[in-house]
Amino acid sequence: MGLSASRRVHAAVGSAVFLVAAPGVVAGVIPWLLTGWRSSHPPVPVVALGSILVAAGAVLVMYAFARFVSEGAGTPAPVAPTQRLVVGGLYRYVRNPMYLAVGTMIIVQALLLGRASLLGYAGIYAVVIAFVRGYEEPVLSARYGDEYRAYRRAVPGWWPRLRP
Repeated sequence: MGLSASRRVHAAVGSAVFLVAAPGVVAGVIPWLLTGWRSSHPPVPVVALGSILVAAGAVLVMYAFARFVSEGAGTPAPVAPTQRLVVGGLYRYVRNPMYLAVGTMIIVQALLLGRASLLGYAGIYAVVIAFVRGYEEPVLSARYGDEYRAYRRAVPGWWPRLRP
């Protein structure tokens, strides 16, 4: 059963807005406000590896958002949820790839810039995500029922499995 092109366009626009409003602010704007992205000049290999990891995290977040549009015909935003449960792509390995990618980007920025304030912020982020999960998992269970419960049993929430 295909979803209309109009539904996918709305999902894509909504996802793009939410991408900027949520991960863009959490992993970009707030770290910038905390540090001005001023560096304590860590060694070049740390900067090189950190730059690669931040870029990879951004790609993973964008890929995860794209899955919400292509597979779920919706957005990650609670106000415009998916029509179908998203279980493909990265979601075959771990249930929370977006949260993990954003958290990793914050930690890597802390290492890249040599700023302990970002490590403290990463701790706050982890606590907030714990509260989000307390809301999100019951909502998904109510929305998708047995399908979500089976998915939750099969796929780890926070430590990616090696094989789907």
